[in-house]
Amino acid sequence: MKRFLEGLGALLLVAGVAGVIREMTDGWFRFLGLTRFLTENVGFLEGRELFANIVVAVLGLALAIGASRMARD
Repeated sequence: MKRFLEGLGALLLVAGVAGVIREMTDGWFRFLGLTRFLTENVGFLEGRELFANIVVAVLGLALAIGASRMARD
């Protein structure tokens, strides 16, 4: 379970950072838009794409750090 959570956290971190890069470059890097599906399909996130990607990256980092501090099963 520890390895799964670390991997999921790393994936969320990479997706969030890729989304931030995509938003900062005005969509030049379309292949980096993994979180584009989240920000375009959720109504209350419209216009807040950069913030949503930052939140995804921070949550991924927190999940990866929390999982790495778990005791070995």
